[in-house]
Amino acid sequence: MKKKKISLKELIVFAMLGALMFLSKMLLEWAPNVHLLACFTVAFTVVYRAKALFPVGVFIFLTGLYAGFNLWWYPYLYLWPLLWGAAMLLPKNLSGWKATVCYVLLCTLHGLLYGTLYAPYQALVFGLSFEGTLAWIAAGFPYDLVHAAGNFAAGFLVLPLVKLLRTLSKKL
Repeated sequence: MKKKKISLKELIVFAMLGALMFLSKMLLEWAPNVHLLACFTVAFTVVYRAKALFPVGVFIFLTGLYAGFNLWWYPYLYLWPLLWGAAMLLPKNLSGWKATVCYVLLCTLHGLLYGTLYAPYQALVFGLSFEGTLAWIAAGFPYDLVHAAGNFAAGFLVLPLVKLLRTLSKKL
């Protein structure tokens, strides 16, 4: 398997994209569970493939640095890379309505399942029983619905963002 090296230019671009993810999250803090993170993660993955883990990693690190590397932060280490992995499974050359449907669906599902994906960590850290974990998921489900709705709307931005990133990448 051929290893792809990352150039200094890519490193700078990925640092800026990760910072953009972090900034977008901070600017939308007033709307709980509504943000552009899934949109950015999917778009970056479609354009940069495996290298999209760099901006995702920058976002995760900046979030911990800003808000504290506390118990709530550790699931970020698998929740966002999990979305990246799911986006990696999408066909590379999707276009048109098929791309829009896939991107919107993936973003929406990630928002809907966020609390469920977070739950195993909560169960381990806080010693929740299986029933307690299910109760935790059920209690958070209304927030997951809001998260899914926000991700649904943001999912429609993925394809235009992919086109923009591809155009800008060619110019760099």
